[in-house]
Amino acid sequence: MGHLAGRTIAWVLFFTLVLGGMMVIAAQPTKIGVIVVDVQGDFTKLKNGSLAVDGTDEAYIKAVEENTKKLKEAGFPIYATQDWHPKNHVSFFTNHQGKKAFEVIKLHKPDRDQVLWPPHCVQNTPGAEILLDKTLFKAIVKKGSDPHYDSYSGFMDDGGKKTDMDKILKTEKINKVVVYGIATDYCVKATALDAVAAGYKVIMIKNLSRGVAPETSQKAIEEMKAKGIVILDDLDLQKIKAS
Repeated sequence: MGHLAGRTIAWVLFFTLVLGGMMVIAAQPTKIGVIVVDVQGDFTKLKNGSLAVDGTDEAYIKAVEENTKKLKEAGFPIYATQDWHPKNHVSFFTNHQGKKAFEVIKLHKPDRDQVLWPPHCVQNTPGAEILLDKTLFKAIVKKGSDPHYDSYSGFMDDGGKKTDMDKILKTEKINKVVVYGIATDYCVKATALDAVAAGYKVIMIKNLSRGVAPETSQKAIEEMKAKGIVILDDLDLQKIKAS
């Protein structure tokens, strides 16, 4: 009986060690990347952009650049998204006769609502330029190039077509992303939510982002929190590493 008990204990120890080893092998180390969303001329007051968001003055751009430099110096790879629309983009009110900016229309195939915006971030125009030091970025991911679909998210457009973002991050073995930029209630939110859906842990930095409206920005924060996204008021390297 004692011999049987000894064998049982031995098997328990064996399986514990094997399973424990498998868990160690399966657990990947955390690698953090940074996504800076749409810090482009047309979205800023600094450049009198066609779709300028409040609070996007020179001080804001300077704060974003300084904090992005800190993240790069800490060893995190930095990526940017860039709205990159053709002139005939479906979201421009000028491409819909009789319509005005900020109206919502119905589109078909597939059926969806479309907010109509002033023309913005048109390809190869000054308004589409990223206002930060380009040498900060390991890659710049363009979005919104399909004239038929809007693309708030840095991961895919409204038609489901993926950008290169997920492929780039997975190639670099990144599994946690820090997201901030313009605008909190649109492209920052969409990028953060799609990052969660793609399996990444996500941190959003509130004071390095600017929103179109206070009410929709607060709602966006709550939506992100509900999906498990960590919201930090300011850049905090220790919290980013620990979250």
